[in-house]
Amino acid sequence: MAQEPEIRYLTPPSIDVKKKKYCRFKKNRIKYVDYKDPQFLKRFLNEQGKILPRRITGTSLKYQRKVARSVKRARHIALLPYVTDLMK
Repeated sequence: MAQEPEIRYLTPPSIDVKKKKYCRFKKNRIKYVDYKDPQFLKRFLNEQGKILPRRITGTSLKYQRKVARSVKRARHIALLPYVTDLMK
């Protein structure tokens, strides 16, 4: 009968509690996504300047399309970069 060694952790194993994702546009009742506000649009971009997907941001489909359109417009008039090394 071999005894199994007792497993001891320096820190207790963390149990990830997933926060409920929500659409910040529906919660704050934002109807229009302004392409002329680059600080707001940077929340939806990663460090390389790519648009973050819905599954990460929690944005609904309707507003994700508006965000994508606004980011593309802001890039076109040079308010946001197309590509960058470290934006944030």
